[in-house]
Amino acid sequence: MEYNSKERKVTFTTIMENQKKATIFRHFKNKNYQIITIANHSETGEKLVIYQEVENKSHCCARPLEMFFSKVDRNKYPTVEQEYRFEKLN
Repeated sequence: MEYNSKERKVTFTTIMENQKKATIFRHFKNKNYQIITIANHSETGEKLVIYQEVENKSHCCARPLEMFFSKVDRNKYPTVEQEYRFEKLN
């Protein structure tokens, strides 16, 4: 799959596409996640990322696509070194 915005292009493999080669993303708080799939919100049509923690597969989350690939809020987290909320590792 591919995500494109004005500032960022990310190509990745979801668990639904290939579980053994799913792309790993590091969250800026230092946990690793894999995207299960991209879903559509049933009411609004907004695209959502469905993802799970690599170390704890029972921990699944959903987040708007734009937010998943957004930059870290520097006002809220001024000491974080990572530029984006989730950065691709492999």
